[in-house]
Amino acid sequence: MTALRKLAVAVLAAITLSLVAIAPAAAYAPVDIVHTERVQVGPYVMTVGFSTWPIRAMKSLDFTFMPEGGIADKTGTLRMSGPAYHSWKRGAPFVRHPRKRESWGLDILAIDDPGDYSLIFTLDGPLGHGEGSLDGVHVLDQPGPPLPLSWTIASLPLLGLIAFLAVAWRRLRPGRRPLPL
Repeated sequence: MTALRKLAVAVLAAITLSLVAIAPAAAYAPVDIVHTERVQVGPYVMTVGFSTWPIRAMKSLDFTFMPEGGIADKTGTLRMSGPAYHSWKRGAPFVRHPRKRESWGLDILAIDDPGDYSLIFTLDGPLGHGEGSLDGVHVLDQPGPPLPLSWTIASLPLLGLIAFLAVAWRRLRPGRRPLPL
């Protein structure tokens, strides 16, 4: 009977280890595109996908960029212009989205300031060079309370811990008491 028990424990351990090993892969949720826009980029048509719509400032979202015919034989760059992106003079090259590998994209990007933005694209591929932009992407104010209020409320437990440690330190005064013999 002990051999059967050892076998059951070994099988249970193997199943547990298998489930623990695949848990990180299951943690990455698929990208849910809730809004798309079609943009003419020279001779190419590109679909721009957003994981959150309407867009709010300081809230992360995914962007996907999918030119018609796929990304295999194309390269390109993305520039953003708007209140939070005054310094993007050169375009950043398109890279594969980390969770939606068949398209280009930006993973969990948060736009800092509300306002109107433009996404400016350049594409090179078998049909030649193309440029285009998606104008009028409106970003609303950040969700929730203002940041100073949020940080103040979030820091209250830390301040309470510091006050508790200061009171405990003063009462015990370690280092000033003589050691018992």
